[in-house]
Amino acid sequence: MSGPGPDTADGAVLVSLTAVASLLAPDQPAVAEQVRYAHEDPEGYVRTYANRLDDRGIDEPFPGLAWIALVDALHERGLLAEFDWKESAEEIRFGLSGLVSRPSVDPWTLFDDGESELTTHDFLEVCGRHYREVGAALVVLDIESDCYPVAGLRAGRVDELVSLARNAGFAAWPLGT
Repeated sequence: MSGPGPDTADGAVLVSLTAVASLLAPDQPAVAEQVRYAHEDPEGYVRTYANRLDDRGIDEPFPGLAWIALVDALHERGLLAEFDWKESAEEIRFGLSGLVSRPSVDPWTLFDDGESELTTHDFLEVCGRHYREVGAALVVLDIESDCYPVAGLRAGRVDELVSLARNAGFAAWPLGT
């Protein structure tokens, strides 16, 4: 697996990566610790998390490893749901409903008939729009794959997240804008 990513010697990249981790997992310092580990000791991270990485086809360090570590650490803690490009609306709803970061106001009451028939991408965009209507946001953490790793946060923090991801050499974008 290859893709974008930072030069592992860049301290500013690590600062941005750990800031993203802290933003998406404010009460879970272990997320930032896993990201730091992947950034500072990629060989050790690959050895430690070989089984998890094998599911992604990763068997050696590469420049985007710390971003993958972030996605995996968030997923492991229920802070991110990963959807295949052809996921059903029902599976997406189930995955988003299980997020620890889901909004306290249920956005599902805002859905119209027929929206569940949309493509995965379009349905995720609708989900993002409805989340914004209740003050929350859904963001994709791009891993250059045919899936959508989606995390939730307060709508007012989206620009900060996108900027931090960009500063770290990665892409994140809001859904439903």
